[in-house]
Amino acid sequence: MDLFNTRSVTFEQPTAMLRACHGKVKRFCSQLHALPDYLQQHGYNTVVEQAVTQIRHYFNVAAPLHHQDEEEDFFPLLLQYAPEAKALIQELESEHQSLHSSWDLLNQHLASLADGTPLNLELIARFTAGYDFHIPREEQLFDLGDQKIPEAELHIIGKRMAARRQG
Repeated sequence: MDLFNTRSVTFEQPTAMLRACHGKVKRFCSQLHALPDYLQQHGYNTVVEQAVTQIRHYFNVAAPLHHQDEEEDFFPLLLQYAPEAKALIQELESEHQSLHSSWDLLNQHLASLADGTPLNLELIARFTAGYDFHIPREEQLFDLGDQKIPEAELHIIGKRMAARRQG
């Protein structure tokens, strides 16, 4: 481990940025899994409120942008260089819809925790299991894109991805 390597991932490397987003998804899913024990020990407090606010913000703002990056930029470009990925891409796009639906239910539930609503473990399990299944399959395509898509083409979509967050 290089303690002095503080280089950040940027949209100059769009597949690395997409992987970094998956890292955040995994971290937030871990927090969701830790929530029941924490609530049992400490109750609803400012730590829970801050964590839930961050989780909700990420999945309401960043996750939809991430899926848009994939569906509008990465997947179409990948199909130009790896048409054999078409079936998996179609499955992943369908999974995006399922993930959004699952999130909508969990998001509403998390918003009600401050009012004393008991935590619904089934909603958390369904949501996180969806990403546990989805992420490794999608990352196969990021690897394929790194192998087959010319770097100049990746830079172009990286600029579109960055612009999506500025406008």
